Amino acid sequence: MSIPRKNTTLKLTTLAAAVLALSACGGSSDPVESTNIKPSYLGAIATASYDGSSDDLLTAGLGKTGLGGTAPAVADPLKPTPAELRKLAIFNNYRAILDISAAGGYGTLYGPNVDAKGVITTSEGKIAGTEFIAYSDDGTGKQNITMLVQVPATFNPANACIVTGTSSGSRGVYGAIGSSGEWGLKNGCAVAYTDKGTGTGIHDLQNNTVNGQNGVRTDAATAGKNSIFTAGLSAAELATFNAATPNRFAVKHAHSQQNPEKDWGKWTLQSVEFAYFVLNEKYGDLARDGVTHLKKLTPSNTIVIASSVSNGAGSALAAAEQDTQGLISGVAVAEPEVQLAPDNRLSVKRGATTLVGTGKPLYDYFTLANLLQPCAALVSPTTNAFNSVNPTIAANRCSALQANGLVTGTTTAEQAASAMAKLIEAGWQPESTVLQASHYSFATLSVGLTYANTYGRFSVKDNLCGYSFAATGATGAPTSVSAASLATSFGASNGVPPTIGINIVNNLSLGGPLLDAASLSAGNVQDYNIAGALCMRELFTGTSANAVRVQQGIKEVVRSANLRGKPALIVQGRADTLLPVAFTGRPYYGMNKIVEGTASKLSYIEVTNAQHFDAFLALPGYPERLVPLHRYFIQAMDMMYANLKSGAALPASQVVRTVPRGLNGTVANPISTANVPPIQTKPAAADQITFANNVLTIAD
Repeated sequence: MSIPRKNTTLKLTTLAAAVLALSACGGSSDPVESTNIKPSYLGAIATASYDGSSDDLLTAGLGKTGLGGTAPAVADPLKPTPAELRKLAIFNNYRAILDISAAGGYGTLYGPNVDAKGVITTSEGKIAGTEFIAYSDDGTGKQNITMLVQVPATFNPANACIVTGTSSGSRGVYGAIGSSGEWGLKNGCAVAYTDKGTGTGIHDLQNNTVNGQNGVRTDAATAGKNSIFTAGLSAAELATFNAATPNRFAVKHAHSQQNPEKDWGKWTLQSVEFAYFVLNEKYGDLARDGVTHLKKLTPSNTIVIASSVSNGAGSALAAAEQDTQGLISGVAVAEPEVQLAPDNRLSVKRGATTLVGTGKPLYDYFTLANLLQPCAALVSPTTNAFNSVNPTIAANRCSALQANGLVTGTTTAEQAASAMAKLIEAGWQPESTVLQASHYSFATLSVGLTYANTYGRFSVKDNLCGYSFAATGATGAPTSVSAASLATSFGASNGVPPTIGINIVNNLSLGGPLLDAASLSAGNVQDYNIAGALCMRELFTGTSANAVRVQQGIKEVVRSANLRGKPALIVQGRADTLLPVAFTGRPYYGMNKIVEGTASKLSYIEVTNAQHFDAFLALPGYPERLVPLHRYFIQAMDMMYANLKSGAALPASQVVRTVPRGLNGTVANPISTANVPPIQTKPAAADQITFANNVLTIAD
């Protein structure tokens, strides 16, 4: 039986009250900087303790075996408890980051049973400790950034460390549990999580229900400012919207109208401040008033590593850039989603290919991929990794692209080759060719559409480019969603449709709204909705009013690459098809060298035969070709901690050359350490990544 969550608010007083109390006793007050004061942006703090047996911080009581098994059951799927929702959230978020197969390395290279030193144990890896959760908000209830701090029972204030765990993708607050969360907990560090203003805020507009902070769904009016997200519609607007487009959903990342990415660094820094607050409440000495605490743990005696993966990694880099208080000691991230202002001083060279500038903004390359990937998937379709693209519909997309002057060729094969060539020319690495089809199936449209909405601060009622979110039935028409799926959405959703049975709908399909992939274009043709894809692309390339809004939002999220001299490690897979290295890790590293010069302490590690989604390594065509990047994320964290703790040298920038597992018949061989050689402190000359005269040279 799990320990029930106890909703309590940490008891504290204002500094003014503390000063008055001390004055009344005739004593002098403690210096302002030594008094532990709750940050003003934090709401009520709920706490829960876990014994490390029946329930715990890392696995929610499931242990290594449970995380590798089937999803935990919910007693009443229509009325899940907060504890059940938390367990589901940890289960699903952990597995979303990692390949949960023994042959892929779970239980040997990584996993709860592999201790902080990399030793394989028989333990289930459960970790006792306490959680603290609260919203950060500006008082409107429209931000409600979820913050959560986990303090393991092994935390030692004499050897204090904090690790950030900003969620990746659009996930909820447990989104980094399997990446920086696990590393931090195993190493006795407090982990400072935040959902960064994305998260599993799903507003059922038809029934007007929302998720609360603990995941339980309730009526939007009852939830008020306590919901994770409620769409900003008046009663009249809601009624009109539902009448015109019934059974639709608003989701927080797309429809909050906040463009939270501009503040991802801010939210990450706030999560660190939250961690300091709860740690000093727990370990700090009482002040003379007997109520407030003194600050025992500060940046001068605490190691803080900003970390995470994907856009959580981008948040860590943004936090380091914005850290004017010295809260962050160092940075170690993997596959960061990070965007830079255009700067043609930089050139990036790999072999005979040179790209000038700082890469493409995320929305640029996602809308380009959204146009080209379905057609490009027809290049050697039988050799693609997990190709679920419909060849007939894809051929129609090729024809539509050719008619719009976006590809060349008179045959489908020629048009597909042209589409693939344009992706490579734009900056995708040749190693990503076989992954383009699966990425279109699973990620490209959903991510692109989410960012189109968030950058332009569009409301759900805008139905941008004719898209909406709804469950769909056998015919593809919108219908009501499964009540159980919605009730457990906090534990099961990734925060961006398609998710929990909510799909992307083309409202403008010929004959009426349909599931986008099945929708009909003019002439009764299925072409993966070329009109919608062109509309989304125009928001980046065009001059329409909507395009101006999106382009302004993009300008708000660019980063400087100035890490203020902090030691930092970026790890990325060369075959990353979601966030290609040419647009992210490579130019960020190069611009950091330009901006910081000799003060730069950033190293960039590029891993061959690795890509963005380790969880995809379970899909056909992936495991024999690719290795888990998570292996190198762990090494980067270990190296950064050793550098901050004892001054151990950080590795030089390099290419790590891995060995694919290959096949034994039709089954991928089990992974071994021979497949994933370690990062070298001093790489061989042929593996070095170098920078000189504003030219970044990547070992081929």
